[in-house]
Amino acid sequence: MKNYEKIFMNVFDEANKVIIGQNELIEQILITMLCNANGLVEGYPGLAKTLAVKTVADIMDLKFSRIQHTPDLMPSDITGTYIIEEVDGKRTFKFQRGPIFANIVLADEINRATPKTQSALLEAMQEKQVTVGNTTFKLDEPFFVLATQNPIEQEGTYPLPEAQQDRFLLKIRVSYPTIEDELRIVDSYTTETPPQKPQVVLDKKTLLALQNLARKVPIANDLKQKIVKLISATRKNTSLIEYGASPRASIGLILASKARALLKGRTHVSSEDIVKMAYPVLRHRLILNFEAERKGITTDDAITELLSK
Repeated sequence: MKNYEKIFMNVFDEANKVIIGQNELIEQILITMLCNANGLVEGYPGLAKTLAVKTVADIMDLKFSRIQHTPDLMPSDITGTYIIEEVDGKRTFKFQRGPIFANIVLADEINRATPKTQSALLEAMQEKQVTVGNTTFKLDEPFFVLATQNPIEQEGTYPLPEAQQDRFLLKIRVSYPTIEDELRIVDSYTTETPPQKPQVVLDKKTLLALQNLARKVPIANDLKQKIVKLISATRKNTSLIEYGASPRASIGLILASKARALLKGRTHVSSEDIVKMAYPVLRHRLILNFEAERKGITTDDAITELLSK
């Protein structure tokens, strides 16, 4: 067994001490991190979205911060601001860093903040830096934004614009647990013994090395062509799709497939990786037409049809 395979097994073992029955959620968060990208986690309340992100941060000993998005949240509440500091009778401006200065930033219920505040995250997500006034501050590596949103409660929310959604590599859907898993969750959280705390099994240096390794995973030319043809098909399928995906989706699908292959202990990308990662990479990048929406077709249904062709 290769060293990195053992590392990933340890990460899942530690995560399962706290998170029960959400291995796919943990897997896709790890893929996002291996790609040095950002993820959008969507699911109903109470499905351990926030807990999963916090647990992964603990396992990797990364600096974690949580920003609870509300309509009155200001951009400076995220980035930080200059404050006046008095030393020996002299007043100077000192920059007080905001919660964006962390390794993993959990943007909780991102669609509850105003567009102006949502846009405060964009520079950090894309450029890994923050500009306040005339000064630019580099963020520590590794840096990830993992945002959550609730798909059912849309009152008082500001839906993310398509351009902002496109900045997220994956849109991760969180489903309800099975009856067996839910019984384990109930047993774990309703007894005298609290759930175990996860141990640190991965550090920053190793994570950065794994990110580098993920990019080196080979992909055959025919699979690369398959990905580009799939993305191109999203722009031509006018029977279902109004607007297709951009080349950023092709880049994202190749990177995510490489990261998944590494996570599964394989030395190259397979067709299975492409099929599995097509859904989280594309579901927030496709805009369905009126006819498809009228028939109740979802973006996942449209992706399934494209893959079958």
